[in-house]
Amino acid sequence: MCIDYRALNKVTIKNKYPISLIADLFDQLGRARYFTKLDLRSGYYQVRIAEGDESKTTCVTKYGSYEFLVMPFGLTNALATFCTLMSKIFHPYLDKFVVVYLDDIVIYSNTLKEHVEHLRKVFKILRQNKLYVKREKCSFAREEVSFLGHRIKDGKLMMDVSKVKAIQEWNSPTKVPQLRSFLGLVNYYRRFIKGYLVRAAPLTDLLKKNKAWEWDERCQQAFEDLKKAVTEEPVLALPDHTKVFEVHTDASDFAIGGVLMQERHPIAFESRKLNDTEKRYTVQEKETTAIKKLSPKQARWQDFLAEFDYMLEYKPGSANHEADALSRKAELASMTSQPQ
Repeated sequence: MCIDYRALNKVTIKNKYPISLIADLFDQLGRARYFTKLDLRSGYYQVRIAEGDESKTTCVTKYGSYEFLVMPFGLTNALATFCTLMSKIFHPYLDKFVVVYLDDIVIYSNTLKEHVEHLRKVFKILRQNKLYVKREKCSFAREEVSFLGHRIKDGKLMMDVSKVKAIQEWNSPTKVPQLRSFLGLVNYYRRFIKGYLVRAAPLTDLLKKNKAWEWDERCQQAFEDLKKAVTEEPVLALPDHTKVFEVHTDASDFAIGGVLMQERHPIAFESRKLNDTEKRYTVQEKETTAIKKLSPKQARWQDFLAEFDYMLEYKPGSANHEADALSRKAELASMTSQPQ
């Protein structure tokens, strides 16, 4: 049951709690071997309304007026309240052996003995706070775990099989909402797709404001190409923070591309179009690898990068295959930098 709380929300001071980025949550799991995934049973309904505030949740029905004793859906601060609770109770263990996203909890460990001890600590916290899990949606001490639409095993990140199948079986869109849904799902896995923005350009063009719907052969080819790319997706390595990171980058007249790697294994792909101002940059400004004397603009970038421990190394395009390919697709000339 969901109640219209717009009037109450209008006079509520908003709690803008920062939700974790999904991509960041995977970073801690790279070196783990054993995983347990817990799912709370009706998470919101396990949070008690503050004593004295129950009347604010009153709903009127033909059977009478009722107040919620637990947190209902529809309250503007419900999500922030729940996330705050989870972060607070698991704070001592976050990014050590616990990762939490909303009501999903993953416990990760290097050894089975260590994993059992970690589980005891997590169960103790749940018991102390009277929080209950849904047994049928939990998995214990697995060497592979499904989490937030991904599969994780042996330091590798893979797409969820069911999501890949859904993309493969997607029929050609006939209107904008259908296309937006397709791109929304594929975009979720963009880190797996080399040159994603290039390949999706004919489709994202159709999302432009006041753009007439015209599904032509170019759009169909882009649609099939993305479906194929998902089928042939690479297995990405999860980052190991004890090892050296490599960022392989390149730039062309109209785009930049990059690959984050460790020991020659890709962790993520990225590419984007240069805006009109960036297109006017000199080659030296686009590829600053070998520059010794910096312009004010480059100096600002140096200040930003100063907090990181890194080493720059020049690679000619002929030896920079991954990043070079991401930056030199001619189709980028007509694409937008972001889907509308």
